[in-house]
Amino acid sequence: MTARLDALRHWAASHHDLEITPPELEVVADDASFRRYFRLHLDTGQSRILMDAPPERENSHTFVDIARLWRRHGIPVPELYHVDLDQGFIELQDLGDDTLRQHLTREDQREALMSQAISTSVAIAGLPADDLPEYDARWLGEELDLFPQWCLSQWLDIAAPDSWPQVRDQLVTALAAQPQVCVHRDFHAQNLMCHEKRIWVIDFQGAVRGPLTFDLVSLLRDRNNAWPENDQARWIEMWRQKAQDAGVMSPITPEAFRRMVDLTTAQRSLKVLGGFCRLALRDGKPRYLTLLPLFAEHVRQGLMGQPGFETFMQWFDTCFVPKLDAHLIQHRTARHGS
Repeated sequence: MTARLDALRHWAASHHDLEITPPELEVVADDASFRRYFRLHLDTGQSRILMDAPPERENSHTFVDIARLWRRHGIPVPELYHVDLDQGFIELQDLGDDTLRQHLTREDQREALMSQAISTSVAIAGLPADDLPEYDARWLGEELDLFPQWCLSQWLDIAAPDSWPQVRDQLVTALAAQPQVCVHRDFHAQNLMCHEKRIWVIDFQGAVRGPLTFDLVSLLRDRNNAWPENDQARWIEMWRQKAQDAGVMSPITPEAFRRMVDLTTAQRSLKVLGGFCRLALRDGKPRYLTLLPLFAEHVRQGLMGQPGFETFMQWFDTCFVPKLDAHLIQHRTARHGS
């Protein structure tokens, strides 16, 4: 990693007349992929974000193509200043460190920011999507398979319930039947930046053509405790109205749209439960385990009261959740040595 970081520093220096002393870089973040981000401070007082995406592990062509396309369509994504796809280095606009998640803790800002985020999500849904990968039934099903493979078998050492194949099929069928639109696919509050009194979108390289409600679910039901039901209902209805007004979808009743949202919540949250266990066990990122209870609760939001899921939810509440809670306690105890 040292050699690669040195190469990034020299690459950045070459674009800013800093050849004599390659600049020190401030670590900004890494994520669930192999990408890393650094902040470059310039003598002018400005700053840039440098993305390090090893080309043998990350395909940055998609990031660049989507950034340029979405920016042309008015989606607030960072400007790209320098791109070197062969090395996997990108210099882009610095949007600061203020995420939407940080601002949502302030009640006086919450409604205006959520309205803006919803409008941005609807605008993305209205973008051309024919050239994007198809987030189809096969892909949705493979994501769901992460739950029994990694969360149940590898992490908890329990078998999937007999009802699992039916649950899997019902969720895949329901999401594949939704109107298919342009989907960011990771449109949560940590990937939305508050900069210059505006919400900006990052981490969009995984965009797909997929289920209508996926980005709304990512926004409302991610790494956060469940919002009060009246807030959720209001924001869900706001998205539906804006999407219909923008021609993103044909008219859908509030009840039918809410069912779409809830079933999408279940698919995404079950996928995340498996995916986060894989990140912890395979990729050495145990911090993701602490988020599992949030997504277990989101599964409950999505499936409680839904016809056809009663048997699965009985198993979920009486077997899965107690086992998960006990395993997390054991994990914390083992890590802290007491």
